Amino acid sequence: MKKVAMIPARYAATRFPAKLMQVLGDKSVIRHTYDNTIATGLFDEVWVVTDSDIIFNEIVSNGGKAVMSKKEHESGSDRIAEAVADMEVDIVVNVQGDTPFVKREPLERLLNCFNDPSVQVASMMQVLTKQEEINDPNFVKVAVDKNMNSLFFSRSVIPYPRDTKAALTYYEHIGVYAFTKQALLNFTNWPMTPLEAAEKVECLRYLEYGVPLRMIVVDYMGVEIDTPEDIAKALKVLGS
Repeated sequence: MKKVAMIPARYAATRFPAKLMQVLGDKSVIRHTYDNTIATGLFDEVWVVTDSDIIFNEIVSNGGKAVMSKKEHESGSDRIAEAVADMEVDIVVNVQGDTPFVKREPLERLLNCFNDPSVQVASMMQVLTKQEEINDPNFVKVAVDKNMNSLFFSRSVIPYPRDTKAALTYYEHIGVYAFTKQALLNFTNWPMTPLEAAEKVECLRYLEYGVPLRMIVVDYMGVEIDTPEDIAKALKVLGS
C-alpha cells in the first residue's frame, strides 16, 4: 500500500492565530511537526497542505514539500482531500500541524489498523488523568466500545460520572487520523452534520454517517499547540 502523510496547516487559527509559526527551540511548530513525521520513515511522501504563503515558504525554504490549498475549507480533512484527490495513494494519514512531538511507534500502530479490511478510518487517543483536563473543552474526549471503535467524541465530559464510584477511564482524542483514500473523499462529499457543527469536532461527521473510527491508545504524545499557554508547556517537553 502506498502511504502518505498530509499535514494541514492554517495560519489563522481561531483560538491562537499564527500558532504554527511560533518558535520552539530552534524552529517553528510546523517544522517540528513536518521533520518529526519525515523522521518516522513510515511514509512514501510527506506534505504540508496550507492556505498560507508564510507557512508554504517556511516548509519549502527548508527543503520540505508543501502545496497551497486552492480554496477555503471547513476542516483539515477537507483541505487534504483536495490535495490527494489526484494522487495514487491507498492510505492517507492526517498529521495535525499543531502536534510537534510526532513519534514513529504510534503512527506505525495506526497504519497497522488497516490490516483489518473493515477499517476505513483510524485515530489515536491517550488517557486523561487530571480532572482539570477532563473538564477542559479544549480537550476533546472520546468514548469507545469493546472493539476500540469510537462511540462518540465531545468537548464535554464523556462519560458523565453519574455513579461516582464507577471505574471510568477518560480518553483524549489526539488529532492524528488515517483514512483509506475513498473514505476521505467520501467525507468531503458529505455535508457537515449537526453534531460536528455544534462541537466543532470534524470526526463526528464520520459517526453521523455510520462510519466508526478504530481507536488506538497511545502513550503521552506531548503537547498539542492550541493556546499560548501550550507553547510554555511544549518548551518544557522539548527541554526534558
